Amino acid sequence: MDFSGEHIFLVEDDQTLNFIVRDNLEQNGYKVTAVDDGQKAITEFEKDKFSICILDVMLPKKDGFTVAREIRKKDDHVPIIFLTAKSMTEDRIKGLSIGGDDYITKPFSMEELLLRIKVFLKRSLKPDNTDGIPVARRVGVYNFYFENLILECGDKRKTLTYKEAELLKYFCENSNKVLSRSEILMNVWGSDDYYLGRSLDVFISRLRRYLKDDPDIKILNLHGIGFRFNARLGKN
Repeated sequence: MDFSGEHIFLVEDDQTLNFIVRDNLEQNGYKVTAVDDGQKAITEFEKDKFSICILDVMLPKKDGFTVAREIRKKDDHVPIIFLTAKSMTEDRIKGLSIGGDDYITKPFSMEELLLRIKVFLKRSLKPDNTDGIPVARRVGVYNFYFENLILECGDKRKTLTYKEAELLKYFCENSNKVLSRSEILMNVWGSDDYYLGRSLDVFISRLRRYLKDDPDIKILNLHGIGFRFNARLGKN
């Protein structure tokens, strides 16, 4: 799949890193809008539509978390990748808890960043289906539209982030099975480490909150083993 021309929003105050990332992205065919502080980022985001946002956490004027919150007020769909310092463990958890989809720890390789971007774009730009009609999976009392990142219950509608939707899809595909943390992390995040394990807990807490209107849906925490997703599933 060719992603040339997709518009990437880069927010990084380190001028050298900003230039290197922007230059590499442009060499790979992406259109890039780059700014160097949080206030500019909030203003600039309102001017255009972006395929993905890359936000440094430590920014002047407004930090990356504030920027992400403002982005989420305007756009529930656009993937957000945080750039975090290796020592700032809690920043990673906080970033995911406010609607971020992923994080990359500094220092990072451009190959890693490019790969993450392609993974998100491949998912987000995938056509819903050949007929253009959204397909719903029945999850208890909910309709789950994976391609559209929508979870519906009656007249209530929740727009999920990409990782939330991917995690729920994986649970649905493996309902009523015991899943280890490692299995979930490798299949949804593509990696298994301590920090991603903490991130998984954040995402599961969010899914539990979104699914609370159906008491029969359970995401059971099996201590020392992993999780089991219990729900009545079907297709509309």
